[in-house]
Amino acid sequence: MTHLETTPRRRTGDPLGRAPWILLLPAAGAVLLLLVPIASMVVATDPRSLLEALGTEALQDALRLSLVTSTLAMLVCLVLGLPLAWLLARVDFRGRGLVRALVTVPMVLPPVVAGVALREAFGRSGLLGAPLLDATGFAFPYTTWGVVLAHVFVSLPFVTIAIEGGLRSAGTRYDDAAATLGASRWSTFRRVTVPLALPGIIAGMVLGWARSLGEFGATITFNGNYPGTTQTMPTLIYVARQSDADAALALSLVMLTVSVAVLVVLRDKWLVTAP
Repeated sequence: MTHLETTPRRRTGDPLGRAPWILLLPAAGAVLLLLVPIASMVVATDPRSLLEALGTEALQDALRLSLVTSTLAMLVCLVLGLPLAWLLARVDFRGRGLVRALVTVPMVLPPVVAGVALREAFGRSGLLGAPLLDATGFAFPYTTWGVVLAHVFVSLPFVTIAIEGGLRSAGTRYDDAAATLGASRWSTFRRVTVPLALPGIIAGMVLGWARSLGEFGATITFNGNYPGTTQTMPTLIYVARQSDADAALALSLVMLTVSVAVLVVLRDKWLVTAP
């Protein structure tokens, strides 16, 4: 009989034994580090300031603009990101790793740098912006469509990578079965791939929408901060923080509520671990 067989089983809920304190203490510290600032913000918010902020036209306009631009950005991300995610997940081509790396670059760019990059590409004198302005008279900067463009730029990598993960989780068995039955790749995509990966696609869209809703740096760098046109909730909070700390806290609590709502939506897709 081996040593492992003669060792008595520990009476704990975990078959591996009790978790060591040397790991539990840093884990608890991490939880506190993340939760204490949020809890402090909630406690410090004056309910009267919150009610006053909710009734202001500035908040209503900024919240409406944030919701509209984030939703439009997600529609664009779906049209562009779903085919790109499918390409990365289902097609084996030379340079696929490089393409995936390039797609993730905006995820690690400082937000201000993302705004500068957008200006160089889509500004009035930018690489693509100048020909667009000459041909149509339209320019993205300082417009609501410029806000949508900034949101797409920062959110598309999140949407693409999340959807690619959903496609990979769905596997290729049913795609292969559809191909053996004579289905074209387009038919397989529409009737097999997308329905099977739909939960992951929806989760990726909601995650990207939340990222878009909180976007600040690229938006203000590329579009400025004009009420009713380019002033979203994060930029409104930035302005309010300089003149009225209580109003900024109230506005931040509104954004926190929206973020928690997003987590509730994602709880079954992202926040539940496998048994």
